Amino acid sequence: MATTARPQNPVLKRTITSDSSPTSPAPSVSDSPVESPTQSPSATSLSSLSSADNVDVKNARGTLLDTWGNEFEIPDFTIKQIRDAIPAHCFNRSGARGLGYVARDVASLAATFYFFNTYVTPENIPAPAIRAGLWAGYTFVQGLFGTGLWVMAHECGHQAFSPSKTLNDTVGWLCHSSLLVPYFSWKISHGKHHKATGNLERDMVFVPKLREEYASRVGKLAHQLSELTEETPIATALHLVTQQLGGWPTYLLSNVTGHNYHERQPEGKGKGKKNGFGGGVNHFFPSSPLYEKKDEHLILLSDLGLAITVGILLYIGKTFGWTNLLVWYVIPYLWVNHWLGKFFQMADIDHTDPTLPHYDAHTWNFTRGAAATIDREFGFIGRTLLHGIIETHVLHHYVSTIPFYNADEASEAIKPVMGKHYRADVKDGSLGFLKALWRSARMCHWVEPSEGAKGEGKGVFFFRNRNGLGVPPQKMSAPVAKPTAGKGAKMEMGTESDHE
Repeated sequence: MATTARPQNPVLKRTITSDSSPTSPAPSVSDSPVESPTQSPSATSLSSLSSADNVDVKNARGTLLDTWGNEFEIPDFTIKQIRDAIPAHCFNRSGARGLGYVARDVASLAATFYFFNTYVTPENIPAPAIRAGLWAGYTFVQGLFGTGLWVMAHECGHQAFSPSKTLNDTVGWLCHSSLLVPYFSWKISHGKHHKATGNLERDMVFVPKLREEYASRVGKLAHQLSELTEETPIATALHLVTQQLGGWPTYLLSNVTGHNYHERQPEGKGKGKKNGFGGGVNHFFPSSPLYEKKDEHLILLSDLGLAITVGILLYIGKTFGWTNLLVWYVIPYLWVNHWLGKFFQMADIDHTDPTLPHYDAHTWNFTRGAAATIDREFGFIGRTLLHGIIETHVLHHYVSTIPFYNADEASEAIKPVMGKHYRADVKDGSLGFLKALWRSARMCHWVEPSEGAKGEGKGVFFFRNRNGLGVPPQKMSAPVAKPTAGKGAKMEMGTESDHE
């Protein structure tokens, strides 16, 4: 009986092909240091080329269109230019100042807890409905303060908290463990995300789906996506709610949004392991392919922190009641998950936008990948309670050791270097942030190359969607069966032009 193989489009594979070989003097950087790598200007800049050469390079890449239909040019500045533009004092880190912010967040959590448990009681507020409403407000506020504390631990993981690695890791372990986050485990995987931001094969945190992967999820073939009807707003809303509540723990448990090329793990720990529950890829097992053998003791130390926190929570539940534990800790913890889902996993609002590119492994380099993020504005909540984590995210991906309190000044300094490649969506403040979350959910479903891409341009991927918003997906023909001698029929698929 003849057999068929699932169609594969060469353009959509995350593999290096001759079509995506560089046509400019900008080589790919396969590995970067933990912090911003040093590259010579001649390695990644086109500034030394004549205008005619620039036109030739652009023409060789074809026409690249983001989701809005704006023409995109690959960044040509260097890491050295970025770092040289930042005032030297912005790199200074103060342990005392960092501890002061941690103390502020802990004091805010403690004061809120004391106030509600002292004054929002049946004796002071007899009406159950009013009391319930106030306690609902408590969970929201505590979720914000808890996320602020999480951000400070995130600073520790990047060594932006203080010059002392010991102090950084001690404070980070205590703060993250109290929020049920495996400090060292996440620190390691998050550091790898910073090394490979925007790389479709190596990013450890957010890898958007390719066209074929998205089609498989909705039970269609890749060529049928452009024919699908619009996804309903209700479906989008339900997806967002599920994503925001469960996205963060799901990522920790199954690496659901990270890359799935674990067979490449150099020590062989990834053999036979895949993302997903039960696949052996998570942030809790020393055997996970996310980590090297030298880090396994740190994974166990992270697990110990979680075990201590769980033990304390069980004691509180048994002593003071499980309902109290639910309101005091569990629901605020879900609010923390909600904010983390926005900033770091699943929705990842700082890396998901109709204007942002992603790159295949050959076209990517650190400079290009770090530019594939966007600053947003969340008003008082973002800048004060959450320590500016989303307002200065672009700068954070270029130099993650700069402390958050110096990040605004450093961000302003790099804007002239980045030019049109700096992206910010700050219109309407906090309301604009929520609009951006909804817009990204509607417009950013999968990534694919632009239809007019050529050469290296075929390694630049932009978001497309099934809702008819922005630039339409490429039109692809149905699979064509071609017999292979002695092997039955083989299915091949490409764009319509491939079969003309």
